[in-house]
Amino acid sequence: MSLLMSDAMARLMDELRHEPIMKRIRARSGDRVVVDTTDAMLVYEPRRVSPMYAVPEPAIRAGLAPGGPVTPGRPGFLHPGIPFTVHSAPGESLLVDVDGRIHEDAAFRPADPDLAGYVLLDFDAFDWLEEDEPVHAHPRSPYHRIDVRQSSRHLQIADRGRPLVDTTRPVLLFETGLPVRFYVPREDVVAELRPGRTKSYCPYKGAATYFSTGDRDDVAWSYEDPLLDATQIAGLVAFWDDVLEVTLDGVPQGRAETEGAKALREEFGK
Repeated sequence: MSLLMSDAMARLMDELRHEPIMKRIRARSGDRVVVDTTDAMLVYEPRRVSPMYAVPEPAIRAGLAPGGPVTPGRPGFLHPGIPFTVHSAPGESLLVDVDGRIHEDAAFRPADPDLAGYVLLDFDAFDWLEEDEPVHAHPRSPYHRIDVRQSSRHLQIADRGRPLVDTTRPVLLFETGLPVRFYVPREDVVAELRPGRTKSYCPYKGAATYFSTGDRDDVAWSYEDPLLDATQIAGLVAFWDDVLEVTLDGVPQGRAETEGAKALREEFGK
């Protein structure tokens, strides 16, 4: 589901959506298997950008008990940085008791009759496997994709007039729901880069390391060992161009002002 979306798609985002996921799903708390099921669902709460796992309640090998009050979802998109405890669908919050280790409000029993018998689990509270592969950050959506394209367009990026990038060999990454990102060879970065403090993980691209330049902290990033769908950007550098000046073939590119772009700026503080 794209964040750069039509009105019809935006209306769909206001609905509780769910579908079966045809994979074996396991969750662990330490060495303890909490869930092992082939009957999981992917669930999107209204306005939630990323899906969550819902599992049959009998598949949960831990105690469930009433949790705290449900925190109503706020207006706008609920990006991945919004805690699991913020819900935009009616239901009951639950705590999960794993051999005396209490995970507060780490489960949610939705009131939707189509999800009767299912419980949503907080992704961050457990370690997850799809089949035998670990899943990080959040479940992958089957409707999210990445297209990477080599280009010969003239790309220039500057920070308040200070040149950062000048290249005619950018790699353009088109990702569902996100503004296009420009990845460039490091030798075409004309500004000094310093190691940044931030680390992040994208379920579609992998682990990113960050760079600072000038007085901008963590304004650029790189995927040194990306996941399979993003191998073409390995070692290249992208900039958080929402706060910079981007010129493509001599045409200044405006700052994206979609709801999705605003949600990203809110999440990452740019």
